[in-house]
Amino acid sequence: MKFNQFYVPALSVFLLLSSCKKNNANAQQTGNDGSVETGKPNTNYQPAFKGQTRIKAVKTTTAYKVEVLNKNLGRPWGIINLPDGKFLITDKNGHVNVVSADGKQVSKIEGFPKVDAKGQGGMLDVALDPDFKTNQIVYFSFSEPFGKGNLTSVAKGKLSADLKSISEVKLFSGLNLPMMVTNITEAGWHLIKTEIYL
Repeated sequence: MKFNQFYVPALSVFLLLSSCKKNNANAQQTGNDGSVETGKPNTNYQPAFKGQTRIKAVKTTTAYKVEVLNKNLGRPWGIINLPDGKFLITDKNGHVNVVSADGKQVSKIEGFPKVDAKGQGGMLDVALDPDFKTNQIVYFSFSEPFGKGNLTSVAKGKLSADLKSISEVKLFSGLNLPMMVTNITEAGWHLIKTEIYL
């Protein structure tokens, strides 16, 4: 097959330019007012103040590097660094994994309470006790099965030295304390550091 000498360079330039075109498919879209949320509200509740549900986008000028450690973690939700560089990563399916610093070794920790992982529920966040190096205590939030639904609950337990199991699990039910949880999303509790220890 013979090509016209003009078509090959023209086609090459076209392909080069079209491949350099900015791809906005993964870019953060913003509304006309600069807000991150561009969809319609999913409720009829009125915001307490203008802009409460339409936060403005923030762009960083700080350089950062994205490095994928592992793509096979199921449904990861919460993550915390251990003192030795490993990670504890919750999986919404109802368990917690220990992941090596390079992401290559993943092992499931046994002994966590039963979790209701339907919908937005599951094993949610994890946090280390301030004295974790000496007591191996972790706090975690999860969807506890209750009746025909679930409750978002907080518990603590002691990790074994080999990080294969958790014991001495204590569930904190019915608490009304300004403790160490905040409801960030509908069912997505995140543990935060405060001066109150359970």
